[in-house]
Amino acid sequence: MTGTLKIFFVRHGETAWTLSGQHTGSTDLPLTPAGEAMARELAAPLRDIDFSRVLSSPRRRARATCELAGLGAVVQNEPLLAEWDYGDYEGLRTAGIQVLHPGWSVWADGCPGGENPADVATRADQLIAQLQDLSGPVILFSHGQFGRVLAARWIGLPVTQGQHFTLGPTSISVLGFEQGYPQRRVITLWNAPVCGGLRAI
Repeated sequence: MTGTLKIFFVRHGETAWTLSGQHTGSTDLPLTPAGEAMARELAAPLRDIDFSRVLSSPRRRARATCELAGLGAVVQNEPLLAEWDYGDYEGLRTAGIQVLHPGWSVWADGCPGGENPADVATRADQLIAQLQDLSGPVILFSHGQFGRVLAARWIGLPVTQGQHFTLGPTSISVLGFEQGYPQRRVITLWNAPVCGGLRAI
């Protein structure tokens, strides 16, 4: 993997289920009006970056975020960027799931009828393997839980450690390499708000 690769990761904008706390995997929700406004704010900080590849989850909320950020003309669909498949727990809140399954955690237990942690880790690893042949800045439009898994796997942590990497709607994160150590993967920026979020890199 070349140390010139820099991966920008953007979580999609706000949806109704972002606000309600319902687990949103395959349900193809639109952005709320506030979510659309948040996505438009991405255009300014991303405008001057010459991305070598623009990839998006196939879900409507991720694609819309990409389009409103001004990158819809060059985006490519990437199924590996889809959100965690919550299976039977789709649309439920954690508190409700724990009534059915006391002590449940998606990070430890996964979802019946959906993906377990190893499944999502495998997808993240497959994505990293695909990205390793690219160079320059690449941008990914995806989802909160998957982004947390990707960050953990990027720096060699078990998938369960993704629970420590929170991601807000339309936040910008950057995965890259430490300067002077081209094989050492690092998290250059994490969960930065749109306004001024790219000044640190």
